[in-house]
Amino acid sequence: MNTNTGFVRVGAATPVTVLADPARNADNIITILRQAQMDGAGIVVFPELCLTGRTCGDLFYQDRLYEAQLDALARVRDASASSDMVIVLGMMLRAGNGLYNCAAVIQGGEIKGLVPKMYSPLPDSKPFEDMFIPGCRIPADFDCVRLFGRTVPFGRLTFEDEAAGLKIGVEIGDDMQRPAPAAADLIANGADIICNTGAAQELAGSSAARRNMIADFTDRSCAGYIFASAGIGESVADAVFGGHSVIADQGDILIESDRYQTENHITYSEIDFASIAYVRSHRKNFAGEMAYAPGSIRKVALSPVRTPAAGERLMRKYNALPFIPQGQAQRDERCDEIFEIQVNALARRIVHTHAKKILIGISGGLDSTLALLVCAKAMELLGRPASDTVAVTMPGFGTTDSTYHNALTLMRKLGCDTREISIADSVRLHFRDIGHSEADRDVTYENSQARERTQILMDIANDEGGFVVGTGDLSESALGWCTYNGDHIAMYNVNCDIPKTLIRHVVARFMEKIEGDDILKITLQKILDTPISPELLPPDESGNIAQKTEDSIGPYELHDFFIYHTIRSGMSPERLIYVASQAFAGSFDEAFIRKYLAVFYRRFFSQQFKRNCVPDGPKIGSICLSPRGAFAMPSDAGSGAWLEAFDHE
Repeated sequence: MNTNTGFVRVGAATPVTVLADPARNADNIITILRQAQMDGAGIVVFPELCLTGRTCGDLFYQDRLYEAQLDALARVRDASASSDMVIVLGMMLRAGNGLYNCAAVIQGGEIKGLVPKMYSPLPDSKPFEDMFIPGCRIPADFDCVRLFGRTVPFGRLTFEDEAAGLKIGVEIGDDMQRPAPAAADLIANGADIICNTGAAQELAGSSAARRNMIADFTDRSCAGYIFASAGIGESVADAVFGGHSVIADQGDILIESDRYQTENHITYSEIDFASIAYVRSHRKNFAGEMAYAPGSIRKVALSPVRTPAAGERLMRKYNALPFIPQGQAQRDERCDEIFEIQVNALARRIVHTHAKKILIGISGGLDSTLALLVCAKAMELLGRPASDTVAVTMPGFGTTDSTYHNALTLMRKLGCDTREISIADSVRLHFRDIGHSEADRDVTYENSQARERTQILMDIANDEGGFVVGTGDLSESALGWCTYNGDHIAMYNVNCDIPKTLIRHVVARFMEKIEGDDILKITLQKILDTPISPELLPPDESGNIAQKTEDSIGPYELHDFFIYHTIRSGMSPERLIYVASQAFAGSFDEAFIRKYLAVFYRRFFSQQFKRNCVPDGPKIGSICLSPRGAFAMPSDAGSGAWLEAFDHE
């Protein structure tokens, strides 16, 4: 089994600064490093010029301060000798008759390299660093310096742990804000994680702007980012520094520190560098950027960087429902936007096909409910009568009274052309025709009902001059939980890109916005409370749903988690079990997760033939299984390589 978790624990540290006192600053830095080593950190980033303080002004020119800083740097270097952590901290360097604002990269008692701040200061930082020469002016042949009797690489560098496949870039302060940022060049040269030793001034709204800028940058560059900023102890004569630290991974802000802390502090999370490599491999434009990357950035080798061992608990928090935004406002906005996309997509297809009617089968379940709500709003958007939606409920052997009445109420309240067609007699006739016993409740018994319903809808569509709107969702498509040439097919599917866990929230959001129709709200709530079922097997003795989908294939919340991290992050079975066990701690144990992950792989691979011939439908999010340019996979692909992780069970 592959035990490489693909994560690295990182820390963004802000020590209490004592201006112009490198010895005391080194004390604080070493205290944090000892704690970080006990906490298992692999990379720790400190603020800009943290050995002296960033606001020393003309004191930077003083020999006494410079020499004291070198003594402090040597102490930090020596303190790192027993650790495999990578330490990135800000310092000043005299070299070639110039004074440079630098970041030192230290590991295992050795200074691996020195990276200068590349550009001239931005206007808001000029009072603090006009004295430093920008690194972009370094002569091409000035590629190393002598420090503590050793030659140290100097200039534009990346730092690589080749064994782990991890590459680190370093920038300083505000370089990321520029039209041609240093970080972009580092990314183009393959850096997975950018370490920024910063000293960001706190202005009204600045922390939010910084957070958004980092999220946007890491999303566009498929990268991790560690930003550590100067805090308490810096001069407040002309600015205030809050010690704002941010750790991000591919557009997600994993964690940020509280500002204005009065003690040494460090903020941790884990960056998934294995996922970064996977996502970049999908971006052909990223590979193109690397092909034209500047050649002046040199690579420096690192010793193996400490990464979490298999089974070690992560500090990073994974959302057990990754398709669903965690904040209420964000969730509402996402649901509104999804519904609007669905409605406009369907309206466009209605106009293009000159459809007189649209047809939809209503079961009283979540998927068909959302699709019917979309149909109703599409007709409203087009200024057409609600009755141009023909909604058909087709009770069969497994239909319960509750779902039947919910379906009828929903169709009538939305003003649809409501029709009821029982499939029981026609399916029994079909059983006789093919010689199948009704007592044999096998897959033929179930699928015959699904195909009969689809035939009815297709034939009414022909009769009415319209088309059939599909109701199947992303989760069902991934698992193949649909009947081939039954509910698997339609002429346009508005739900195709929405996972089951998210559909529930979109329907709930629609319900919240209803005004003046309590019956419709009550009906939608009943539908939300109904167990997920295809209702193809008879009810139990009490008339309740007996065939519950999640009893057969496992919880949809697990499967949606598997879908998200398999498609978006390319997680291996081992990594997926590792992450899911932590995301669902307290809900499902590892044995349960392993059981249904194996179910997921078997179904995901074996059911690709259904996904290779699905109807059109609108793409909603970044994860889509449409064979038309979204997710290509042969129907003949085997799951053996993925199921090897379960061979010992």
